Amino acid sequence: MPPIFRIASKIIGIRQQHVIIDSAVAELYGVETKRINEAVKNNPEKFPEGYLIELTHQEKDELVENFDQFEKLKHSTANPKAFTEKGLYMLATILKSPKAVETTLAIIDTFAKVRELSRVIHQVQTLPENSPKQKTLMERTGDLIADLIIPDDELDVVESETTYEMNLAIFKVKRTVKKSK
Repeated sequence: MPPIFRIASKIIGIRQQHVIIDSAVAELYGVETKRINEAVKNNPEKFPEGYLIELTHQEKDELVENFDQFEKLKHSTANPKAFTEKGLYMLATILKSPKAVETTLAIIDTFAKVRELSRVIHQVQTLPENSPKQKTLMERTGDLIADLIIPDDELDVVESETTYEMNLAIFKVKRTVKKSK
């Protein structure tokens, strides 16, 4: 199953929605981008408004300018598609391989954590500063961020210090993690 942190890094904000661009979806599923777009083209009834966003040329240019992971789109003549969470669920009904099932489960888990993180951050902002409830929610925020950005295979580290910086569409986080046995 793809690690949650890998999926979380693919979620971006476009038009006030959390989405994953078609090329990133293809990478997660281990297929070519054209296969993802063929699935959409062959099943238009499964992707009504709100399930898929066709990016404009300007939005594509902004992606390339702001995210290194989309550098490959720079010379593409086609505008990418962006899958909303609902669109990704529909795509899962089309793609049937074992890898597709595993990837879909990981994507669902990741979107759930991003939604929970958003709710917790909103709650923290409404509570009195340094209240016990706020402290508890701040700890939960740290746990959720760690789940989203720290790969499971790094948890056995004997001694290390790593800095992660991630733009999760709803906020930008920079966190230094030091682990020791």
